[in-house]
Amino acid sequence: MKYMLLIYSNPASQEAIAGSVDEVMTEVDALMKELSESGELAGGQALAGPETSRTVRVRDGVPAVTDGPFIEAKEYLAGYLIVECDSVERATEIAARWPDARLCAMEVRPIIDEVPE
Repeated sequence: MKYMLLIYSNPASQEAIAGSVDEVMTEVDALMKELSESGELAGGQALAGPETSRTVRVRDGVPAVTDGPFIEAKEYLAGYLIVECDSVERATEIAARWPDARLCAMEVRPIIDEVPE
């Protein structure tokens, strides 16, 4: 089963990472190598900062586009991993080892391979 591990961040977690970027990247690199070697890594990317995003809402057929994510949100989606593993427990274990789980949050969501008819 494939799972998307959503990586969340916020200003405080970014500050913490900036203070120990070498340590964090070493940890991320080791986990990525492990997942690649085990065949569990199916993909992933970091995302540009929330200041580059646009939110689109269509109401009564009229699109409204605003800059940035929801204004109330302090946390934002910073990236994602796609892992293919045997269980949600394994996906959760991987998410718990990602540095952002300690600094902000990770979300684990199953990927639906086929859309039901």
